[in-house]
Amino acid sequence: MGLIDVRSADAAGHRLFTRALVRDLQALERMLAEGRIESGVRRFGIEQELFLVDPSWRPATVATEVLERLGGDPFVTELARFNLEFNLDPTRLAGSCFSRVRAELDRQVANVDEAASESGCGVVLAGILPTLTKSDLTLNNMMPIERYRALNEAVTRMRGGSYRLEITGLDELHIEHDSVMLEACNTSAQVHLQVGALEFARLYNVAQALTGPILAPAVNSPLLFGKRLWSETRIALFQQSIDTRSTMLHMRELQPRVRFGDAWLDEGVIELFEEDVAHFRVLLTTEVDEDPITVLDRGGVPDLRALQLHNSTVYRWNRPCYGVSQGEPHLRIECRVLPAGPSVLDEVANAALWIGAVLGGGEAYGDIRSKLPHDAARANFTAAARMGMGAGFLWFGQVTVSAPDLLEREIIPLARQGLEGAGVDVGDIDLYLGIVEERVRSRTTGATWLLGSLASMGTEGTAVERLAALTGASADRQRDGRPVHEWPLARLEEAGDWAPNFQTVAQYMTTSLFTVHEDELVDLAAFLMDRNAIRHVLVENDEHELVGVVSYRSLLRMITQGKNPTIDPVSVSEVMIRDPVTVTPDTPTLEAIDLMRERRVSNLPVVSDGKLVGIVTETDFMPIAYQLLSEALRKD
Repeated sequence: MGLIDVRSADAAGHRLFTRALVRDLQALERMLAEGRIESGVRRFGIEQELFLVDPSWRPATVATEVLERLGGDPFVTELARFNLEFNLDPTRLAGSCFSRVRAELDRQVANVDEAASESGCGVVLAGILPTLTKSDLTLNNMMPIERYRALNEAVTRMRGGSYRLEITGLDELHIEHDSVMLEACNTSAQVHLQVGALEFARLYNVAQALTGPILAPAVNSPLLFGKRLWSETRIALFQQSIDTRSTMLHMRELQPRVRFGDAWLDEGVIELFEEDVAHFRVLLTTEVDEDPITVLDRGGVPDLRALQLHNSTVYRWNRPCYGVSQGEPHLRIECRVLPAGPSVLDEVANAALWIGAVLGGGEAYGDIRSKLPHDAARANFTAAARMGMGAGFLWFGQVTVSAPDLLEREIIPLARQGLEGAGVDVGDIDLYLGIVEERVRSRTTGATWLLGSLASMGTEGTAVERLAALTGASADRQRDGRPVHEWPLARLEEAGDWAPNFQTVAQYMTTSLFTVHEDELVDLAAFLMDRNAIRHVLVENDEHELVGVVSYRSLLRMITQGKNPTIDPVSVSEVMIRDPVTVTPDTPTLEAIDLMRERRVSNLPVVSDGKLVGIVTETDFMPIAYQLLSEALRKD
């Protein structure tokens, strides 16, 4: 049945869904009290998200065609046309289970790659695709699925305005966007672990405590829009892109919809579901034709569809999940912090570490609430997201320990004990935990490989080419199958053919701009030109809309007309060129060159949705001219 944004749903339909949600909570509470949840069984599963890329390693909006070729399950849509997801069937935690999961992941990734190749595209596993640009995140690139449209409308309405993204790392990123499509920058490898109802609180608390230490060696997302930010930038990006808190309610303490949580769990899973229903308004509704209490009275197993839908719009980093498998209701803990990539082998190693540590910690730590403040667990998580293996953690006994030391001395041995206790083969344990050990020993993660590769290229090529090289090298090494700690650094030539990297203005425009307001003194424009050795200054109004350009020619014309700014103050609006020739980020490069030549201008401001976003100048075309000349000389 269709999903509906609550704003467009009629009041009666909204009330019916809310009643169904409350009934689902009551039914779950009864199932827990009557011991109807499956226990004594350990299964795990993985949800794999990935990027589709074109020959220039840019996002390829071919998901619809690729899905048609794949033919359905286990492949499903994601938010953007350049993403896909597939879900592995649950696997019993025993024997060589991790190697079987690895083989299945390899097989399904290869299936997607083959289907994408028919569109001239391929697959990359990355927490955030290095070559993504803001212009890729338009609503035109959203999958035409009712759920995504409804989600965007609901979140945008609740926010009460634009999406602001502010992340500070080595660089700073401050942008505004108009839709929930920022979330499409993220892909992950989410791990599900089935647990019993009676052990849920204990194991969930251990999972919370271990989130930071587990994330530290798994980080793989240090870049967004070319900026070097957090080691796992996905964490900050996802929280801000799905934040429904309105800035209009600044006096109220509202909970973020993407959250770690504020306290340890006391009794069981019902606390989490009840808290989320109490704190977070319904975003989406659907028709529910099942009365779960009646189903229970008849001895059946309810689907709890209303509760599952609401739970899918509350994004805890460790999320509780209810499901029904082969007629048996069960509970799972879903770990959402682990990124996609760097390789399938690394992803399975991350899963083994998390599952083993949670189970081992459940036995070794017991009730963790008295050993570590919950605030410390949350701070450790943020530290790992920011710094990766460079993080320091507040641990038991209020001591501070480095991420490598904690992993080597405690977490990895704990994971080994947990996997041995579950009956996992020693060969699997040695292989996958050994990969984590080598990452820790060498201090190499996906994030350090990306940043190290970027640094090694220095100023070779253009920024666009360097990011393409990172993506191309990632794809090449993923196909090779080795873990990231064995990867050689990316090289500029791995960007591939130079021409695709200069197809559109967005790929080489300058986004760090010097601008003035139309009411400011022209002296400021002259100062900026002199100080920064530039020939043009762009003029904005209060809404950041482009209204003009001040150039050297403008200043010379002002002087020849007898105006002396040292005597009579002259405003920018008096000398600027109004209605300048502009292009959009998607304007083809050759079209922009032709326009510049035809209109006899040396620069083109870049405007998107009425807002100034960048500029291209004659200088920016020099790499293209060099490549064209080199190519011509080779042909001669």
